[in-house]
Amino acid sequence: MNKHSDKFSLPGHAGNMEGLFDFPDGAPRGIALVAHPHPLYGGTMDNKVAQTLARTFVALGYVAARINFRGVGASEGVHDHGHGETDDMLLLHAHMVAEYPGLPVALAGFSFGTFVQAQLQQRLSAAGTPAERLVLIGSAAGKWAMPAIPADSILIHGELDDTIPLKDVLDWLRPQDIPVIVIPGADHFFHRKLQHIKSWVRQMWQRDGAPAL
Repeated sequence: MNKHSDKFSLPGHAGNMEGLFDFPDGAPRGIALVAHPHPLYGGTMDNKVAQTLARTFVALGYVAARINFRGVGASEGVHDHGHGETDDMLLLHAHMVAEYPGLPVALAGFSFGTFVQAQLQQRLSAAGTPAERLVLIGSAAGKWAMPAIPADSILIHGELDDTIPLKDVLDWLRPQDIPVIVIPGADHFFHRKLQHIKSWVRQMWQRDGAPAL
């Protein structure tokens, strides 16, 4: 856990959800929801990429919230192929918005978590409350039916990703005319390349008006 972190439990549609809050120094300027990789292949909220995303947003002044998906850790229920997981992230969103009214919400995810967050953005947009922005790492194109995403989404992918080939991501993004940041030499899990995720997300946020750090 980070220096300013708290564990929590929330009631979900399939039982209690185990989660973790990471807090910035001072009052938060936004909320970040972070989604982890596939639970049937070892994905948890403690995944290194998920942790990197949470720490990145904390550095930007956001309060970050992660949950273990169904059947992971102390979270109850069983894997629901992204559908129930999106329902649960929507509950987490509602909880955070109630706790921190008026703050913008960013959605971030890694691998399977990108599918969940892209679906969540669709639901929020349909309700007239879209997230501020998406950050998708190792996007799950070709593995799941990734929906269209906003043009200002931040996408980062590893050049040598053999779990989700870069070609599949480009095929998904090409009709949307959305660019992707490719990290040379990076595999799916960004071994020894995690610093690039933090660096690029911070650069993109600051470039678009966030305060310099």
